[in-house]
Amino acid sequence: MNIPKEIQIVIEKLEKSGFEAYIVGGCVRDFLLEKKPNDWDVTTNAGAEEVQKIFPESFYNNKFGTVTVINKNAKDKSLRNIEITTYRIDIGYSDKRHPDEVKFTPSLEEDLARRDFTVNAMAMKIENRKLKVESYKVIDLFGGQEDLKNKIIKAVGDPDKRFGEDALRMLRAIRFAVQLDFEIEKTTFESINKNSALLKFVSQERIRDELEKIILSNKPSEGIELLRKSGLLKYIIPELELGVGVSQNRHHIYTIYEHCILSLKHCPSKKLETRLASLMHDIAKPQTKAGVGQDSTFYNHDFVGARFSKRILKRLKFPGKIVDKVSLLVKNHMFYYNVDEVSEAGVRRIIKRVGKENLKDLMDLRIADRLGSGVPKAKPYKLRHLEYLIEKVGKDPISPKMLKIDGQDIIKILDIKPSPKIGAILKVLLAEVIEDPKNNTKKYLEKRVGELNKLSEKEIAKSEKVIKEKKEEEDLKNKKKFWVK
Repeated sequence: MNIPKEIQIVIEKLEKSGFEAYIVGGCVRDFLLEKKPNDWDVTTNAGAEEVQKIFPESFYNNKFGTVTVINKNAKDKSLRNIEITTYRIDIGYSDKRHPDEVKFTPSLEEDLARRDFTVNAMAMKIENRKLKVESYKVIDLFGGQEDLKNKIIKAVGDPDKRFGEDALRMLRAIRFAVQLDFEIEKTTFESINKNSALLKFVSQERIRDELEKIILSNKPSEGIELLRKSGLLKYIIPELELGVGVSQNRHHIYTIYEHCILSLKHCPSKKLETRLASLMHDIAKPQTKAGVGQDSTFYNHDFVGARFSKRILKRLKFPGKIVDKVSLLVKNHMFYYNVDEVSEAGVRRIIKRVGKENLKDLMDLRIADRLGSGVPKAKPYKLRHLEYLIEKVGKDPISPKMLKIDGQDIIKILDIKPSPKIGAILKVLLAEVIEDPKNNTKKYLEKRVGELNKLSEKEIAKSEKVIKEKKEEEDLKNKKKFWVK
């Protein structure tokens, strides 16, 4: 790992002007973990006005003492805006989210003490004037390095106080745990459970941002379970908790809630929409359950679930495209397909209903649903067969509709009445375009119509054999691709 030269230059300029300057926060944590930081933050005892004098290309429009230095020439986009913040103390959090007052301090120690978790409360100083990256000192007042080593998320000081200052920190603790594959320290986790109701003071937009990072982490299902155990889930997606302990029927070995989080765990897609759909696809089962035991039914849970997911995601202020996509996937996750019963026309109807661009996501949801049910195989034969038919129907170029001219054009060109010959000519043109797509221009095809009109019906009929062979060739390729007979 190297400290970027842009950060080194910023620190050097501050120090040459007589001020202290440290790299601070999450970037120190990531640096020590040998992960590339998403952004780099610098803290200093220089006031905002003094920082702006040192860096004229900057702006300052907040009460937190944060000056943003503009570096347009940085190749790395994360280094084009570097934030420099004056040491500060935050006083009072009446809204459980933002400090009522910010007081600047000359003490780095006081600045670090206000931060959320020990692994984020470290500063790093470059020790020599030549700014060699291997020469640095970590200022660690709260055991952050030890917690990094032991993979622990622990609040700085009194966790009740930290979470009372900013309730979003509880959600951030869960997010850091699943992103870093850490555990939350016992006292810190107990404090989250104790103070979970404070999450009501946090905006839905901020909750959504943290939830999205949890869903997109490498351990999303563990994140959801931590939210449930900590008492936070009921303030985010209470509908999901209704499935806790609710049994299903003979087709499922897990409760509704267990199945939902296991489906999320096994979702093969890294797309946010598909993962959300995997989590929520059965969210309406508690409300649609009828009967008891092995014979329980959940009629229309897919349609009701689509409405539920739309309501939940709108409440969390997700973008409209995400809301609509998740709702579409949940609504269609029960699509019926049996090799011997569904025709190509039926597959076309699935494509029309879902949209060709969403088929891969629907398949991934189906795989997540299957693996979340405890079955050993993600793709049974009939699912592979469906993929084969989708490929065949969706990519099938053997259709006169792809031509730049149609039967009416031929009638006008030849000045003739409708006859079987028109269909025969279209088949010849189609065969030629299949062989060479560059021929699919109006100019070329009009020219060929005149030439083909001079041929006998027997000669024109030979084209049908070319089309049939081409269809069989393409079909064989698709069957091999999806391992079907």
